[in-house]
Amino acid sequence: MFDRLTIRIFTIFLLTIAFFLALIVLLPSLDSRNLTYLSNREKESGNILANQIEQEFTHIPKDSFRWWMRFIVVMDNYQKPGQFLFILTPNDQFITADTKNIDLVKNFSEISHNIADPAKKIYDSQEIIGPFLINYANDQYRLYVLQPSSDAQSQFVNLIFDHPLLLLTLMMLISSPFLLWLSWSIAKPARRLKQAADEVAKGNLQQWPELETIGSSEYKATGASFNHMLRELKRMQELQQRLFSDISHELRTPLTRLQLAVSLLRRKQGESNEVNRINNEAIKLDAMIGDLLSLSRQQYKNNEVREYKQINLLFKQVLENAAFEAEQIGKTFSIAKTLPNVGILCYPIALCSAVENVIRNAFRYSHHQIIVSFTVQQADIIITIDDDGPGVADNELQQIFRPFYRTSEARDRESGGTGLGLSIASNAITRDNGTIKAEKSHLGGLRIVIVLPIQKQKH
Repeated sequence: MFDRLTIRIFTIFLLTIAFFLALIVLLPSLDSRNLTYLSNREKESGNILANQIEQEFTHIPKDSFRWWMRFIVVMDNYQKPGQFLFILTPNDQFITADTKNIDLVKNFSEISHNIADPAKKIYDSQEIIGPFLINYANDQYRLYVLQPSSDAQSQFVNLIFDHPLLLLTLMMLISSPFLLWLSWSIAKPARRLKQAADEVAKGNLQQWPELETIGSSEYKATGASFNHMLRELKRMQELQQRLFSDISHELRTPLTRLQLAVSLLRRKQGESNEVNRINNEAIKLDAMIGDLLSLSRQQYKNNEVREYKQINLLFKQVLENAAFEAEQIGKTFSIAKTLPNVGILCYPIALCSAVENVIRNAFRYSHHQIIVSFTVQQADIIITIDDDGPGVADNELQQIFRPFYRTSEARDRESGGTGLGLSIASNAITRDNGTIKAEKSHLGGLRIVIVLPIQKQKH
């Protein structure tokens, strides 16, 4: 039952409240400086002392010369070392040899004046007990005893009782371990669940059995549901992968026959606009099937191993190929800055293919100029690809990375684009913990910004 999070929270809350209430109720009685009533032993001892003094007083005539001085002599004979006796007369006058503490005893006599129920109160390191009855000359006198305290509190305890804020702080410190344990029991499985979710976001669909064993029952149930979700996702991925494979097989066969038929038609009837149109659409369909399979493999089945690569070596071949292609199509391709000598942890083939897709996309839509720039900024390498083409509307800058998204059907048809190139690039860069976004270029067209984290090589 205590395994449930709601029961834990409610129990800790009740215990904390009960602890505070108990302290509030018990604190007054815990302060030994408060007025307390005497035990039977202390009361009996005081009454014996009062009776002894009373017997001595019977030998002192009431109207004798300085009778109260003789009282003091008797009290001196009976008081113990460190002890002082005080007698309160019916006229509320004190008889004592210790005049410096008379105000202290007077204060005590105002709160403890019942002879039938004597009390005790501590003042610093001293205590006063009384009153005890002494009969003298048909009048009732009260005896008070000032002596060293038998259970004096330490100065630290006195400080706590005298300062409520300090006492509240102490109570909070005492209850802190319970609250910390409760916080830890809530936070630990939540952190594990977040870690698992982060791994899923990166494409890692392995199950997390420990999520079903740590934390409260609510967290365990959530962990079980999370693992069930992962199993279903993996099953759906396998089904989708099989579907892509089946589609590829089923479409490629008639597509090959179609291309063969177009070739035969050309031999029999020669070139015509209709034949060229059929051939172009068949080529476009073949490219789209290839891009779909490439995207599927990237997202759901990747056999490539992540490696540490130097930027200047990783993209050297890509940039050389791009420069050669630009020369062939009569466009200007330039690298704004020298490639930096920094390393990244990546899937090299997929990442190179992604950057190559972005550069070819710039070739496709640019008028004359394409500029690539590499910049190191703190712990990241920033790659920008600018072109002087028509660009993209502001409200479509975030949409162009979606599969099959096209800003202009006519332009894509003319260029032969399938609408998957930037989506494939985005997926590859995201797998390397990077980001990709589109902006307006200073050349007037589109700028693609790729940010990849720099990684130091481990020796």
